[in-house]
This record gives sequence, C-alpha cells and structure tokens, in this order.
Amino acid sequence: MQLAKTRASAVIVGHANGAASGARCALLHADDPYSAFAHAVALFAPVAPPPKGIDPSSLVAPDALLGADVSIGAFATVGPGASIGARTVVYPHVVIAAGARIGEDCVIHAQASIRERVVIGNRVTLLDGAVIGSDGFGFARQKDGTHLKIPQHADVVIEDDVEIGANSTIDRPAVGETRIGAGTKIDNLVHVAHGVAVGKRVVMAAHVGIAGSTVIGDDVMMGGQAGVGNHLRVGSRAMIGAKSAVLRSVDDGEFVSGYPAVPQPQWRRSAAALRQLPALKKRVQELEARIAELEEKLAEWQRPTTDR
Repeated sequence: MQLAKTRASAVIVGHANGAASGARCALLHADDPYSAFAHAVALFAPVAPPPKGIDPSSLVAPDALLGADVSIGAFATVGPGASIGARTVVYPHVVIAAGARIGEDCVIHAQASIRERVVIGNRVTLLDGAVIGSDGFGFARQKDGTHLKIPQHADVVIEDDVEIGANSTIDRPAVGETRIGAGTKIDNLVHVAHGVAVGKRVVMAAHVGIAGSTVIGDDVMMGGQAGVGNHLRVGSRAMIGAKSAVLRSVDDGEFVSGYPAVPQPQWRRSAAALRQLPALKKRVQELEARIAELEEKLAEWQRPTTDR
C-alpha cells in the first residue's frame, strides 16, 4: 500500500517482498535493506577529510610519534610521548595528552580530550567534546566531614572499531582499568564510570549512565537514560529498556525495564495496572463506604430490642 503511494524514485526492499505489487518506483532488493540503506547514504554524502599534515597553529611535542598521512587540525595539541597511527584524522582544538596512544584510521572530532596514557585502538571515532580518561569520581569522607580525593591515575583502553558520541565521558579508575570492547557504539552524553568493563558490540543510547566497577557483557543493548548501579554485572545479550534503573545484576539474554528494573513482561503488567490506579482508588473508596454502611446496620440489628 505504501509503495503504491510513495513519491520516491527508488526503494530498497528485502527479497521477501518479491515483486512488491503496486510499486510505482524502482525496487532495489537486498538481503539486509537497512544496511544497504546505510551504504547508499554514504555514497550520497561523502566526507571530505581535512588535508594531510600538521596545521601550523597546532602544538605537537617534539617526541610525539605520528604515522603516515596523519592530519592534525588547527589549534590541536599532542603531548609528549604521544603516538598517533597512520591515516588518523585529528580535528581542530583536540587535546591529546602525554603518553596517549591512538591507533590507525581513527577520527577524533573537534574539542575531544584524550587524557594521559589512554590507549585507543584502530578505526575508533570520537565525536565532538568526548572526554576519554577523565578522573573517576572517588572521594574518602574524612572525620570532619570533608572529602579527600582518591587519585585516579589508572588505565583506560578503547578497543578497535568503537564509536563514542559527543560529550560522552569515559572515566579512569584509581587502580585497574576502564575498558570499552571492540565494536561498541556509544551515543551522546553517556557516562561510563571508573573501572567499568564494557564488552564487545555493546550499544548504548543517549544519557546512559554506568556506575563504577560494573561489568557489561557482549552484545548488550541499553535504551536511552538507562542507569546501572555499581559493582553489578549485566550479562551478554541482555537488553535494558529506556529510563530503567538497574539495581541488581542481569542474567545473560534477560530483558529488563522499569524503576527498579524487573523482567520486561512483569514491567508491562505493572505499567498497565498503573494506568488503572485512579479508577481502582475510586472503587476502593466506594467499597469502604459501603462496608461502613453495612457495619452500621449490622450493629443496629445486633443491639437488644430494649435499646432500639
């Protein structure tokens, strides 16, 4: 029905659609239409990389190691002992601190900050304003009520083929490491706390927050504004619904939603019942009034005849 009315010149469809009866446009058949769409968009919107080389306004330490065909944009800073792999693009105003290591074919967008000794793999994309290796939130409360900062100097590792969205932050711990597994995709404004281990091919939508020392398994999907408490484990292939608060560990393959997060079928029943609460409250009040009336009549009937 929609194909018969579309004004598009061409539509990508799956093989299951067959001849797509009624279509008035060209049909491009693909095993995976959504992936084919992604490739098509890339053809129509090519990205022109900045020129190779080092912009004169940038500041690159003399002992920094730069691979072949690297591009360093205006006002970028590359600290002492840092290394950048071949064909990596660093856009303007990026800060790469001392000892950081960045792999090949990475794209670091404007105003991203890569702190000291952070390790980034190959083909990693950091969108604007991402901060990798910021201090973890660790303080020891003192007897006088003040808070003593716990130094956060341990490692952060971003594996290959990761994308981290704009203004997202990946914290470093006091000891151990924070690690983001290969192929993971992180949306804008996501916070990954100190000591978190994120598995491979994880997807996190915007505003997700993960507290310290939590382990996220492979192939996990997390909806927007979901939060996970500290020292928990989210099993591989688990799904966490949007706005959910995970306060207990989640088993492999489990789908949880709600506040606090519970299995999805249970949450759906609870949400359905919640919409009925106003009518249920009114019904309870009516029943309470009816019971009070019946109790009054029963008390009247039970009094001796002489009292009536």
